[in-house]
Amino acid sequence: MHGPLMRLLLADGAAVDGRAFGADREVCGEVVFNTGMTGYVETLTDPSYRGQILVLTYPLQGNYGVPDGPFESPRIQVEGLVVTRYSARGSHHALARSLGDWLKSQDVPAIEGVDTRTLTRRLREHGTMQGFLLRDPTTIETARESVRPVDMTRVADLVAQGEITRYLGGDTRVLVIDTGAKASIIRKLQARDASVIVAPFATRWEPLLDEVDGVLLTNGPGDPADLMPLVERVRGILNRGLPVFGICLGHQLVALAAGARTYKLPYGHRSQNQPVMDIVTRRAYVTSQNHGYAVDGDTLPSDWAPWFVNLNDDTNEGIRHRDRPFRTVQFHPEAAPGPRDTEFLFDDFLQLAAEAR
Repeated sequence: MHGPLMRLLLADGAAVDGRAFGADREVCGEVVFNTGMTGYVETLTDPSYRGQILVLTYPLQGNYGVPDGPFESPRIQVEGLVVTRYSARGSHHALARSLGDWLKSQDVPAIEGVDTRTLTRRLREHGTMQGFLLRDPTTIETARESVRPVDMTRVADLVAQGEITRYLGGDTRVLVIDTGAKASIIRKLQARDASVIVAPFATRWEPLLDEVDGVLLTNGPGDPADLMPLVERVRGILNRGLPVFGICLGHQLVALAAGARTYKLPYGHRSQNQPVMDIVTRRAYVTSQNHGYAVDGDTLPSDWAPWFVNLNDDTNEGIRHRDRPFRTVQFHPEAAPGPRDTEFLFDDFLQLAAEAR
């Protein structure tokens, strides 16, 4: 460790010191942990991490450097990064730069030399909380005055900007409502020869519903309850009867549109080894996940049913309508990084869309 001293200060007053290897900048964010053993490139560019300081529990990071792509979004999304050991000498055939150089180029601070497993145990005991990456020791009160956090009530607006984009493919047409979509979701649809229209959620996408055979709602950051105007618009999609597939935040938005409730998990699910079970087939899958909120399955109306359940904590991992072509999952069937056990869900959704056509 050769960088300047830097401190992670938690909202409860706990502090850990380490050495900086990213940008020379102080930041504030919700401190969350991911227990995956690989995939820092995909994880750091996942828009669902916007507004968060990410703690990676696997002790070595940077060991295969950073390629030129593909990424999950055009930029690093985390506010800051915390690791145990950083390797500046990555080794991989696709390596284009080091992890530290990549972080510096995008103005994202990072700290190494932290016992991330002890830190994770604290977050598991007390829950995720606000934290600060700081150059100098200070009090939590002073840190709050000097470093401004991302407004998490509007964080989806930061990751779902731009114009409506069309990707030509086959006859089956899908509207993707973007609340912070991972790029691999689009790639999975294109790999199955779908024609895709990607619309940022705040745009006027309702006229496009006449052009498509199905609608996919994507992942994204923040509390789904902060997007109630979008929930009302999603309810309009359900009323039309088009096949719908929701992923992660999209799953939560569909559940709210159906009349269910969501709630915040103590420390969320962020890893590539979350076991879930299909309640219908009783088959288990290993999944990639990144979310801090969950659907309360007990609040589903009678015409909806739980579909998947988490085998670690029994939380809801998916819902389906009993009669209509509406299905959602809390996990990431596109993986990236992670196991590909549930990629078949894209095939099933596109089959429903083709039948609707």
